[in-house]
Amino acid sequence: MTEAWNQWQGQVINGEFRLQKYLGGSEQSAVFLTELPGQNPQPAAIKLIPAGTSNPSNVELQLSRWRLAMGLSHPHLIRLLHMGRCQLGSIDLLFVVMECAEENLAQILPERPLTSAETSDTLKPTLEALAYLHGKGLVHGHLKPANIMAIGDQLKLSSDGLSRAGESSLDSEKRSVYDPPEKASSVISPASDIWSLGMTLSEVLTQRLPSWNQKEQTDPVLPENLPAPFSDIVRGCLRRDPQSRWKIADITARLFLSSAQPAAALPQKRATVSPQTGPAKRRFVLPAVVAVFVLTAIFIGLKLFRHQPEGQQENSSVRAEQNQGPEEPHPASASDLKPSPVKSSPASSRSETRAVTTNRGSAEKDVVQQVLPDVPQKARDTIHGTIRVRVRVHVDPSGDVAGAELESAGPSSYFARQAVQAAQGWKFTPSTRDVGRDFILSFDFKNTETTASATQSTP
Repeated sequence: MTEAWNQWQGQVINGEFRLQKYLGGSEQSAVFLTELPGQNPQPAAIKLIPAGTSNPSNVELQLSRWRLAMGLSHPHLIRLLHMGRCQLGSIDLLFVVMECAEENLAQILPERPLTSAETSDTLKPTLEALAYLHGKGLVHGHLKPANIMAIGDQLKLSSDGLSRAGESSLDSEKRSVYDPPEKASSVISPASDIWSLGMTLSEVLTQRLPSWNQKEQTDPVLPENLPAPFSDIVRGCLRRDPQSRWKIADITARLFLSSAQPAAALPQKRATVSPQTGPAKRRFVLPAVVAVFVLTAIFIGLKLFRHQPEGQQENSSVRAEQNQGPEEPHPASASDLKPSPVKSSPASSRSETRAVTTNRGSAEKDVVQQVLPDVPQKARDTIHGTIRVRVRVHVDPSGDVAGAELESAGPSSYFARQAVQAAQGWKFTPSTRDVGRDFILSFDFKNTETTASATQSTP
């Protein structure tokens, strides 16, 4: 059915939700971009599942699980907004409308593994969301990189596949590499999520999954290059016996010990420690001695995956539609995101926290006004080297920018968005031939300054 999903683009579900861009899917489901109805339409995602051939009791069970998920509220869970049944042509479908994620972890891993610091910053909100679900007697059931998502500067887990602990799995016949051994029995539990978490952690750190034989009663063999403390955590998660797997409190305690030593270290400096003799029993709320560290880490979100080691920034591709960036450690206010108009001038304006300069390009004589992104220093502090973004602007005969699009996004969707936003405010000399022109604007972001230049694009 995968090839057939595309034909439904443009169709309207129940008179409310137009199927816009096809985002992806499988034989069992498809996800489209849509909009929430209202005076100010907001983007959303809509997932379709065939219902015509399903057991009626399974259909009602799926709808009841979506209703349950719609009643949940947690900052690290995707919100479900609408659900129901519909028909496209002769196909009976179930649908659920949810928040639209901007990217997921599975899109990052083909490019590179995460660093230990990035993994730690990802694991904390993941553990919070799982602790919330398990505390309500629920199981995520589908934890894997594709279901670890980013909306703005928030990391969120998918929530359209939740179920109650002890219930039978609706897709027990379909085995994933992230599924625990007990998935064959169709019964799911919080321990199932722990196994999936261990598999996911191994993959995000090494781009490899542990190897194991389902027929043998041995634990999986971990990749050799798993760093501490994650080697301990993954080993504790991937025990074949569900009863002996680590709990969320155990994982949190091990992660806390690593991040809390040495006590004077900055949040970005995470020291490794020798393994514990046994899982420590600590509350999930961490002591005040590391409160600053925890608050910094919790607000980073998935977009930090686009932050790459020095020397790699300019060679990676990234999707351009993201709203918030990986390098921004805290949520930006509306004022943080507004571009700052800067008239062209040979002089540079520098300060201790943010320096902004403008470079001259080959189209210097054509530029009347430059607009540079007003990037918060907390976002600049995460830059190593230079992040370069190139934007193509379409200039009308009067010299105003009529449109802007990414020519080269660079490694960060956040800075790419800032560059496009700023480019729309540039002004050029009027055309002497009363025709439109294209210019390439090059923005170089560093931890102390932003530079910009313009070059006219030749047809």
